[in-house]
Amino acid sequence: MASILAVDDSASMRQMVAFTLKMAGHQVTEAVDGMNALEIAQRQRFDLVISDVNMPKMDGISLIKKLRSLDGFRLVPMLMLTTESSADKKAEGKAAGATGWIVKPFSPDQLLQTVKKVLG
Repeated sequence: MASILAVDDSASMRQMVAFTLKMAGHQVTEAVDGMNALEIAQRQRFDLVISDVNMPKMDGISLIKKLRSLDGFRLVPMLMLTTESSADKKAEGKAAGATGWIVKPFSPDQLLQTVKKVLG
């Protein structure tokens, strides 16, 4: 299955996302914020990145902009997983290179369906 980078400053949210994805057969690497995720991404390739928007050190939209500038991440699907649901914030995410947007709270089935859709 896919190698996925899950980025969220909430430990409980990271655990829930990782558990759901691992149960579906995916390999998951967790990062605690955008800076941590960028460090990991510079050493490892991923098939998908799932990131929160609001995080300390580096927010998810800034993370996506930085990842999109790296050779190995230009075509990698990137999902925002956040409580943010405003049209302005979604437009900002899309402009940064986000592939999709999942609003919290969400169901495990919703997460898996979206992951399956973006991975093809």
